Amino acid sequence: MTTTLHHLSVPTPTTPLTVLLDGNTVVASGFASADALRERLSEPTALVAAPADHPVGTALRAWLAGDEGALDRVEVSQPGTDFQQQVWAALRAIPAGRTRSYGEVAAAVGRPGASRAVGSACARNRLAPFVPCHRVLPADGATGAYAWGADVKRWLLDAEASATT
Repeated sequence: MTTTLHHLSVPTPTTPLTVLLDGNTVVASGFASADALRERLSEPTALVAAPADHPVGTALRAWLAGDEGALDRVEVSQPGTDFQQQVWAALRAIPAGRTRSYGEVAAAVGRPGASRAVGSACARNRLAPFVPCHRVLPADGATGAYAWGADVKRWLLDAEASATT
């Protein structure tokens, strides 16, 4: 059975940010085309453009205009193990403009020493930037890897840091 999702994109300083929606719930997002995001889903999916005034589009525009809490108010859903769900919840708890190391996130979910597993959960996150895996850095403070590229991660971190100062 094919699922039908809505999609919308907003321009950012780096590349468009696209979201796939089931009603008002974001089920996939990232700095890629709707078709590229659809490939990350496990179920067959048809895409239909979301209306221009969709509430998630409004939240994205508010976030880009400096409302750092706008994405936190958007409902998100993605499949994952209990551990992945705990990590993703911990990522959403990291305030904009702040970062954590993989080890700090592991400790926050009660699994000290599971920094590699946290990295794997970040890599499987299909809800960037709503689940802000870009806020997790290696212990040495380097930017580290990011599914959407180092330039996008650096822009996100810099934009959030400047918005909170």
